[in-house]
Amino acid sequence: MFDVAVIEDPATAEVSLDPTRARLLAELAEPNSATTLANRVGLPRQKVNYHLRTLEQHGLVELVEERRKGNVTERVLRATAFSYVISPSALSAVAPNPDRAPDRLSARWLLALGARLVRDVGMLISGATKAQKRVATFALDGEVRFANAADRAAFAEELGQAVTTLVAKYHDESTVGGRAHRLLVAVHPKIDTES
Repeated sequence: MFDVAVIEDPATAEVSLDPTRARLLAELAEPNSATTLANRVGLPRQKVNYHLRTLEQHGLVELVEERRKGNVTERVLRATAFSYVISPSALSAVAPNPDRAPDRLSARWLLALGARLVRDVGMLISGATKAQKRVATFALDGEVRFANAADRAAFAEELGQAVTTLVAKYHDESTVGGRAHRLLVAVHPKIDTES
């Protein structure tokens, strides 16, 4: 089971967004049968089975084991990931495109960049999974508290200069076999999720 899986297919995205199916996916972080799930979510077993078959057809749940109970075979399933992210590629023609309106100070441009990050890394993960390889990535996540807007602006300017200097130092356009990497640095107000 993966920690996070990326959904790229529009039909799979639609299936995952159904509230009942999303609840079943959450319940299937641990392997369970339709009977157990039906009791937990308060639905008839037949209805749960219907939703589980749909989730399984779209690769969101997988069979863990089958248990014989008298004349019945009980199927035990689990989610393929603890959580899911829907790639903007599932929206195809209306997916955000950061190349349309680049603006370093725009929150909407930052959102479009984030969407591209989800799309690109999702595609890399899918390809690496099929090839049974790892994806070479690096990420930083941190928090900085500014005393005022002037300090925030000065920080952004200094950060931009530092990143530009670092990129200039390591960027090599001429080496045969070199591989381009995308770099995204973002600063945005922190959301207080605890209130």
